[in-house]
Amino acid sequence: MGFKAFKWAIWFMIIANWIDPTRPEPTKSAQTLPRKTFDNYTVALHKALQFFNAQKSGKLPKNNGIPWRGNSGLHDGSQLKDVKGGLVGGYYDSGENTKFHFPLAYSMTMLSWSLIEYPHKYRAINEYNHVRELIKWGTDYLLLTFDSNATKISKIYSQVGGAYENSNVPDDISCWERPEDMDYPRPVQTAYAGPELAGEMAAALAAASIVFKDTPAYSKKLVKGAEVLFAFARDPQKRRPYSRGNPWIEPYYNSTGYFDEYLWSTTWLYFATGKLSYLSLATNPVLNRNAMSTKWSKKAGVLSWDNKVPSSLMLLTRLKKFQAPFYPYESMLREHDKLISLSMCSYLKPFHLFKWSKGGLIQLNDGEPQSLQYVANAAFLANLFADYLNASESPGWFCGSKFFTLATLRDFASSQIDYILGKNPLRLSYVVGYGEKYPNHVHHRAASIPSDGLKYSCKGGYKWWDSTKPNPNTILGAMVGGPDQFDQFHDDRRNRGSAGPTLAGNAGLVAALVSLTSGGGYGVDKNFLFSNLSPP
Repeated sequence: MGFKAFKWAIWFMIIANWIDPTRPEPTKSAQTLPRKTFDNYTVALHKALQFFNAQKSGKLPKNNGIPWRGNSGLHDGSQLKDVKGGLVGGYYDSGENTKFHFPLAYSMTMLSWSLIEYPHKYRAINEYNHVRELIKWGTDYLLLTFDSNATKISKIYSQVGGAYENSNVPDDISCWERPEDMDYPRPVQTAYAGPELAGEMAAALAAASIVFKDTPAYSKKLVKGAEVLFAFARDPQKRRPYSRGNPWIEPYYNSTGYFDEYLWSTTWLYFATGKLSYLSLATNPVLNRNAMSTKWSKKAGVLSWDNKVPSSLMLLTRLKKFQAPFYPYESMLREHDKLISLSMCSYLKPFHLFKWSKGGLIQLNDGEPQSLQYVANAAFLANLFADYLNASESPGWFCGSKFFTLATLRDFASSQIDYILGKNPLRLSYVVGYGEKYPNHVHHRAASIPSDGLKYSCKGGYKWWDSTKPNPNTILGAMVGGPDQFDQFHDDRRNRGSAGPTLAGNAGLVAALVSLTSGGGYGVDKNFLFSNLSPP
């Protein structure tokens, strides 16, 4: 870190002691700031949702809309004696044919959250039923991965398919085959402990129960499953990372902690049930300290499938602003508000908390691959926070003694999504099918192999891996991993990090896009999330 960056970092930590969410704001009245029309975001959103259709596993509905995809994975989990019909359904995570249940659950939580905040926008652009169908496709599958009829469980099926690193036997990595042609064993991983897996799954089911509140029987089933999973997550005997020591999971979706999932899932369960015991846990000082949500660090600003601290802080800040819970909850909620405010400050260039590329992309993962999923998440959080402030009649927020308007947050969010959509040095859209120029060598088995009625074997498919020709199938709406820290990108399907899409990445993109689109008007639905709570 250079001296200038170090100086700004020290000053930023001083700001952390200055910010007070309760301090008076400027005397000007809050207003809904005029913004430019975001029709391009609506176009991109339609496409981004189609990616989930392309990732479906199982017996596909006739209206799935992806002509080059067919039924697949119909024998997944057929070896299991306790799951009638096996583990058929769900989503493939990326360009591989593996179903990773941890990021799958996170993706469903994010889709549900975006719909709960912006149902009017989804309705206005005729995507409301579509996104609900996508969520249900995921939650129906998650309900298969544990005994959702039990009151207590001892295990969760955590993954279907996959591979050892550098494997030489036929599997999801060593083979280059369409999902429809898979002819190798697809083992099922079982977690007998795993608070982060169970916690994220509980969050996904709890959030979806609010989405499907108009279908009481299904909503209750989701809540019941969420509470059973949460009990599993909180069991002192099961507090070992689900990925630890498992070579099928650890190299790909390794968990670095589980207290953030505790905070995330207990918050969603409070919104889903209205039970104060969940709010008590969400505001428990010990839990928050263990989750690293009591003092600002970069962890509080970088949302990902592995870090739910920022999203938890955002939801709890929403509760403080719109519901104003009383003792003993308000003290910790003020801290949550303070920390998420600091995270919004950290996204601003003058504070030098994160590096930026010369082309204008914030570097939230320190130049590592798959940069865009972190950027999309930050854009969503920033615009959502602006909507929260506007709905609570606040014209902006403070970073230390300096006041910033809502336009600052909206400009950050739109600038980052604009970069993803093509406003970058390469003039390249990183969302497939959007704009005039986008990646056409996406790292994706099904997209890269022709759907021509022929079956290509495990190794026979590598003729398409090695081909310099564009993919024969356009995987519409897929956001690839993205450029490096120097704004450079190589459209090479052999590079999974830069040219590979993921469920988690697209879930964050969808959330950001729906927050920015002008369809349905601006702002959040203040009441939908609180529909199960007692009046304040």
